[in-house]
Amino acid sequence: MSQIEHDEVEASRAPLLEHLVELRQRLMVIIGFLTVGFIACFIVSNTIYEWLLLPYRDAAAAVRGVPVDELELTANFFAPLEFFFVRLKLALVGAFIIVFPVISWQVYGFVAPGLYNNERGAFAPFMILSPLLFALGVSFVYFVVLPMVMRFSLGQEQMGTDSGLSIELLLNVSDYMNLITTLMLVFGISFQMPILMMLLAKAGLVRSSTMLKGWRFAVVGIALFAAFATPPDPVSQILLGGALLALYFLSIGAMTLMEGRRQDEDEESDS
Repeated sequence: MSQIEHDEVEASRAPLLEHLVELRQRLMVIIGFLTVGFIACFIVSNTIYEWLLLPYRDAAAAVRGVPVDELELTANFFAPLEFFFVRLKLALVGAFIIVFPVISWQVYGFVAPGLYNNERGAFAPFMILSPLLFALGVSFVYFVVLPMVMRFSLGQEQMGTDSGLSIELLLNVSDYMNLITTLMLVFGISFQMPILMMLLAKAGLVRSSTMLKGWRFAVVGIALFAAFATPPDPVSQILLGGALLALYFLSIGAMTLMEGRRQDEDEESDS
């Protein structure tokens, strides 16, 4: 290897090492926030779990026709350490939800130096919108999806049948927690679709007219995604599919406005 080639390798190695050091620092920041969030959520994990049980309680009161104050509900676990591990999982998921804005900004801070000034200005709003959409997805699960899923599940109960048998839902703490965390993460991540579509449009990779023409394929793809991503119940699948379809068309509208603004800017620069 000649001296020139050696100098070029060394020059390219230095920026690479700097990027790796910066990546390590940002990962340490994320891990630090996740650790603090995990500890805080674990301390109040019992309270959080009781808060997550409220949709089940309200659905049970509505389906069984019993006032909330008179309900006798029990959440069961069938292994000595089952509820302890549920609290650990709850703390981990809670920490991820709380720290998601920090993760988004650390990602933006890592890629921002490689962007032009106008690209940074265009990229920053999406980083603000990302945590908001994630929070919207989580809230949609808690206030809309979970109550409807619980009503559907409790509606399968059969009390005082002719055979003298009763079919009653016995709530398992682990199964309920898995249902909630799966729904919240799936909806929170799925609600990032508008950001992905608008970034692709910003980069000129897709156009709103193309996405509008392919809406039938989008419906099929969203239906398949909802079927595989959610638990095997029709309520959550229909709600996720409907929400994503609405976000799909809203994203097309936003892409249309963005393309019109870009065209106006190009016309002004040409003139």
